[in-house]
Amino acid sequence: MSGPLSFVARVFNPCVSRVCLGAAALMSCVVPQVIANDLKLWYAQPAVKWEEALPVGSGRLGAMVFGGTAAERIQFNEDTLWTGHPRDYVRPGAGEVLEEIRRLINEGTEESLKKSEDLFRERMMSDPRRQKAYQPFGDLRLTFPGHDDVADYRRELDLDTAIAKTTYSVNGTGYEREVFASYPDNAIIVNIASPANGKVNFSLKMDSPHKTSKTEGEGDNTLVLTGQVHDPIDDTMGLRFQSRVKVITSGGDVTRSGDTLTVANANSATLLLVAATSFVNWQDISGDPAAKAQAHLAKVESKPYQALRTDHIADHQKLFRRVTIDLGTSEAAKLPTNERINIVRRQSVPTTRPTTQTTSLDADPQLAALYFQYGRYMLIGASRPGTQPANLQGVWNELMNPPWESKFTTNINFQMNYWPAELTNISETHEPMFDIIDDLRVSGARTAKAMYASRGWVLHHNTDLWRGTAPINNIDGMWVVGGAWLCHHMWERYQFTGDKAFLEQRAYPAMKEASEFFLDFLTKDEKTGYLVTNPSHSPEQTPPGRLLFSPAAAMDMQLIRALFDYTIEAATLLGKDEEFVQQLTAAHKQLYPDQVGQHGQLQEWWQDWDAPNNAHRHMSPLWGLYPGTQFTPEADPKIYEAAKVLLKWRGDGSTGWSFGWRIPLWARVGDAEFAYRQLWMQLGRRTLPNLFDLCGPYQADGNYGATGGIAEMLLQSHVRVDPKQQYYRIDLLPALPVSAWPNGTIKGLRARGGFEVSMTWEDGKLKQAAVTSLLGNPVNVRYGDKVVELKSTEKGKTYTLNGDLAIQ
Repeated sequence: MSGPLSFVARVFNPCVSRVCLGAAALMSCVVPQVIANDLKLWYAQPAVKWEEALPVGSGRLGAMVFGGTAAERIQFNEDTLWTGHPRDYVRPGAGEVLEEIRRLINEGTEESLKKSEDLFRERMMSDPRRQKAYQPFGDLRLTFPGHDDVADYRRELDLDTAIAKTTYSVNGTGYEREVFASYPDNAIIVNIASPANGKVNFSLKMDSPHKTSKTEGEGDNTLVLTGQVHDPIDDTMGLRFQSRVKVITSGGDVTRSGDTLTVANANSATLLLVAATSFVNWQDISGDPAAKAQAHLAKVESKPYQALRTDHIADHQKLFRRVTIDLGTSEAAKLPTNERINIVRRQSVPTTRPTTQTTSLDADPQLAALYFQYGRYMLIGASRPGTQPANLQGVWNELMNPPWESKFTTNINFQMNYWPAELTNISETHEPMFDIIDDLRVSGARTAKAMYASRGWVLHHNTDLWRGTAPINNIDGMWVVGGAWLCHHMWERYQFTGDKAFLEQRAYPAMKEASEFFLDFLTKDEKTGYLVTNPSHSPEQTPPGRLLFSPAAAMDMQLIRALFDYTIEAATLLGKDEEFVQQLTAAHKQLYPDQVGQHGQLQEWWQDWDAPNNAHRHMSPLWGLYPGTQFTPEADPKIYEAAKVLLKWRGDGSTGWSFGWRIPLWARVGDAEFAYRQLWMQLGRRTLPNLFDLCGPYQADGNYGATGGIAEMLLQSHVRVDPKQQYYRIDLLPALPVSAWPNGTIKGLRARGGFEVSMTWEDGKLKQAAVTSLLGNPVNVRYGDKVVELKSTEKGKTYTLNGDLAIQ
């Protein structure tokens, strides 16, 4: 092969095919001979729908790349563009009816429960009843004359470089397009090139779905989009926004006519896209988006494309390359990614567990590895220090009215987003969650005082850009332990990193204040004498034959018990608040305990109302099994066995995130086959062609949850050998699905107590493990029934173990 086409084929290895990409149809593509990189999603045709486009993100900016030829769309977002404005969601007078609602719930009749719920809706619901929505920002629209009929087409997303690439040829001339979102340079970069000089010709427009927006030109090579968010719910104007795109060419000319830029006869062209809003913080939207956008553009416009690209890749790989995984490969790995997903989708669900029936995913183990790394890629792309946290859709959204407003749902979804953060060695991505906790301590303190006359801070089941903490939507918003769950993530950060400064300066104040709220909010049940939550419920379902409200749901009490444990231990470690520790210790002893029901199951509610084989999507009563660490055979065999009964009742998942939660739950009980089955079903039933997860619509949490779950199948470290110090047990390959992944390697996972772990296994058995001590703590390492005790380790030293756990 020679000439311009050989350049494209040599570099990008496209499939040898011809596609007609006009309005009429897309012709079929043949399979390529090889896949050069296991970390690539790739396709033989452009995306037709948003859900098929490929995501790039820098935490603050996100874009979806369609890969069109004659017409290309790049839809982009910025993480602070939301409807609404700074506000307090607490309804005036909400706290005045609390005691009456409690009395009605305690009365326990259907009539009294109905009155309690009606009174809650009328007097305690947030004002307004729904929080605000994450918004799309705009679109770049490129038109390439004469590029309807192309050959050698391929579009791909390289997870290792975080670059989306489109390559094809027209009449023997090769073209390539690269798109990435740069965290260090705070911009989305698009580069269009051809090895044939003077062949790059296109026009560019920029628009937005916001009706208030307009696009104007500036000079010969820049477009400026401005607007202001209109909130249709209350007919108010909120955040102002601006994006700017500048085109820089090598050779050729750039001209402007109105709101359109035209590039003619260039060798290459680089588009520099920046975006900003008037958001200063959750209480201030007085910023100047034009000044911000101009400053962002000034930073990058003098920087050569290769320098932008090099800096972006280096920044991304610093995080992404910390973990590598190899589960084996097969011929299926040579197929386009959408075809691989379709094969899984067409395969019927195994009637027996995957160990006894080969499934399509067994024949494509690399797809599971790709999916694992995709979750890490998405978290790096949606959550970086200094940005907003990853919301329900990460940082990718095209809808003015996205499902569930694309908020931060704190009864599972927001927290699930961050399950990979510590375990898969991208701890920095956790920072935006800790930043929002700092804000919620302020807004949540207002809600705690106004609604419950309590100290500390409270968070119900959702929050948004404006840090709303009051209960929203309906009576299912009456759930007060969202803040306790967020504190779990702060404690996890300390368990993995041993960062005592973080513990003292950020985690402990948040945990203490959250604990203060519960000391004031918890009420004594007259019949049992225990402290209970009231009003509350078990997310996201109603007890059979009853109304929603019930005191002391299992998830509530598990979260509060864990919070008190963390806070007591942190205070003791820091030598703080001895009297407060005594108060917490006394209250801890009075918390309503987990109960075992008549069928041997862990009770979801404080009464034995569970319906056998209830396969509800939400796993709330099993929080103590995962992501909590309370239910282990060592801690309480009876409760652990009861949790297994309830887990069996729940069966398979339904929504994407419910599969994602079941994976680590089954891994925690050592059932590798059923954990693997959940992954298999998630990929086959709830995964889009671009590997985005589906709840019903797209929702990012399932991606993140599955990544955390796969890691949990291969490594666990939640059992403490000595509760009085950072002394954990590391379990190697605790839920390895041997028939699916008989051979493999994973490197760079993190374990509690401050360890980095790598493993290789062959024929389903551990071959070698390397455990690096990052803090010098003691550790036990277990594989199967073998345990090695390292009661003292040297900071920075790696301990290499063979399959029998003998130190080599």
